[in-house]
Amino acid sequence: MTITRKMEGDKLELALEGRLDTTTAPELEKEIADSIADVKDLTLDLEKLVYISSAGLRVLLSAQKRMNKQGSMVICNVSEEIMEIFEVTGFSDILTIR
Repeated sequence: MTITRKMEGDKLELALEGRLDTTTAPELEKEIADSIADVKDLTLDLEKLVYISSAGLRVLLSAQKRMNKQGSMVICNVSEEIMEIFEVTGFSDILTIR
């Protein structure tokens, strides 16, 4: 998985490309933990994400919980396949998806 990071003031955008699974989830978890201390708005761009596993969902949920305390988190450009996973797991009710 490739993570592209774009920081502007207190806004951070992470664009994910590839597969977010058991192997790559720790990489995203570390990137988020290392980057969001002073972030008020976190955007996760999933346009090029082709797969997400339960490990990836856990990282998103953890990020959402942390951002609820310090600002907001938005997930954008979600493919039909990933959106279906969000809907089946109930994550579409928890996450802000645009």
